[in-house]
Amino acid sequence: MYTNATYAGDIGCHDAWDMLGNDHPAFLIDVRTRAEWAFVGVPLLTSLGSEPLLVEWQGYPNMERNPGFCDSVSKALTDKGADAETNLLFLCRSGARSQSAAMAMTEAGFRNCYNVAGGFEGPADKNGHRGTTDGWKAAGLPWAQS
Repeated sequence: MYTNATYAGDIGCHDAWDMLGNDHPAFLIDVRTRAEWAFVGVPLLTSLGSEPLLVEWQGYPNMERNPGFCDSVSKALTDKGADAETNLLFLCRSGARSQSAAMAMTEAGFRNCYNVAGGFEGPADKNGHRGTTDGWKAAGLPWAQS
């Protein structure tokens, strides 16, 4: 795990799964776009008795940052009983947007914000396909596509 002073650090997909299963409460916040959730899929946490929070970091198609992101996440977490010490795991396609989201939520006062390195699909492989070399899908973790 990589640690950065601006957020708690990067965590691998399997470590994220373990944290979600062993540390209650811990929350997975998927910061991808609505289009990604609908067409690419979402992590399934039902076997852990949970579900991911879905809050866009950037909106599709213009990809402008969601100005209400921190407020939306904070409200959803407060409604679920989370506090400033709760472990928060941020996930995007490959780990870039989620890192920015983890930094923003750390700045908003949450102390244990982690970036799920590799994201949901990871980087493209030699054929330009995602989801085969790194990330939630490649790790064989549960997910569903609509």
